[in-house]
Amino acid sequence: MGQQSSGSPEQAILARISAMVSDEKTLRDLLASGRIDGRTEQERLAALERELDQCWDLLRQRRAKTEIGEDPGEARVRPSDTVEGYES
Repeated sequence: MGQQSSGSPEQAILARISAMVSDEKTLRDLLASGRIDGRTEQERLAALERELDQCWDLLRQRRAKTEIGEDPGEARVRPSDTVEGYES
């Protein structure tokens, strides 16, 4: 999540999520065209899914802190095993 984007931190997180969804589609297209094998696709998809879970969690933390009057800048990326499988 090291990429910086202009606009609010929430916009940057949403932009990263959008980029990862695009990456996911690209991986599936590469598999369908035979340019990568199933194992490679599964490894890359698993990594993307972990990072997506972390992004969604960070976004939820920021929004929750804002709603209760706390500083959303205090939200932190949590380990993937903490947020794994969260529903978006």
